[in-house]
Amino acid sequence: MTTTRNKRPYAAASLVTVLLCLLAATAHAAGFKRLDIPADANGPALNAMVWTPCAQPAEDVPFGPFILHGRRDCPTVGDKLPLVVISHGHTGSFLGHHDLAETLADAGFVVAAINHPGDSFADQSRSGEMSEFIERPTDIKRLIDYMLGAAPDAAKIDPQRIGFFGFSRGGYTGLILAGGVPDFQHADVPCPDPRPPVCDEVARGEVPRPPLPTDARIRAFVIADPFNVFPAANDLKNVTAPIQLWASQYGGDGVLPQSAPALASALPRKPDYHVVDNAAHFAFLAPCAEAMKEKMSEICVDERGFDRVAFHKQLDASVLAFFKANLR
Repeated sequence: MTTTRNKRPYAAASLVTVLLCLLAATAHAAGFKRLDIPADANGPALNAMVWTPCAQPAEDVPFGPFILHGRRDCPTVGDKLPLVVISHGHTGSFLGHHDLAETLADAGFVVAAINHPGDSFADQSRSGEMSEFIERPTDIKRLIDYMLGAAPDAAKIDPQRIGFFGFSRGGYTGLILAGGVPDFQHADVPCPDPRPPVCDEVARGEVPRPPLPTDARIRAFVIADPFNVFPAANDLKNVTAPIQLWASQYGGDGVLPQSAPALASALPRKPDYHVVDNAAHFAFLAPCAEAMKEKMSEICVDERGFDRVAFHKQLDASVLAFFKANLR
């Protein structure tokens, strides 16, 4: 059984009570649909996936290499629903955390995820460039604007209850939106071989200049194995929203094992901090279907006997409990 080390003490009885309450509150399946967000003066068109509460029973639906659990294009149930937006990691996908999105939608949340232009599995044209780090926060702001404005379910969303989940570079994105100021030139970030353009851009001093986009509409953040370019506590002094912070023991894909512990110490408001024993970076991605494991073993197959399925049951329940507590 996968274990996590939570840096805040919780009584076992309390945890059981919370989980039972969550199970009792789960009344819907997850409806899901594809949306296209038009280009505007702030950026190109965005490809999005949205999950919503649905009164119909769930079923397994093949979607590319993924197997989604829910109902395609199901009418949305409920009003004044909380919204959670998701930012994927380097060359990731709006489906990379579909199990979490399904869990949240089952429990009455609207969840929206995008493919970041230039840094997704479908478009890697700028994945190694500094421009991606600059534009990612604006992508998420535009996603929230759309969900509260022109989206089909906009009238059903409570604009006072918005949360964020970000993994890897998505974690970096969330910390910027929360008020973090990156310092690429002094950050402990390795440059791989072959050397991406961003390494030379940093060496030349071509780095983001404040202010970068923040978004006070986001009331709570879940940050998973983040790409950490905030080497000093002063870089995070304005990050005061509630944060649940997750770290893998071994890291990977540019995220060092010491990245999240350093963040946990630097944040001015103590986060709800979890270290996942025996896990590497990609353990935070949704468990893969068997066919996907064969084609994408690097991101789908865990080493050292790590049980990703068991871990995600813990992760999804903990994230749901965090958002329920902080998006009241």
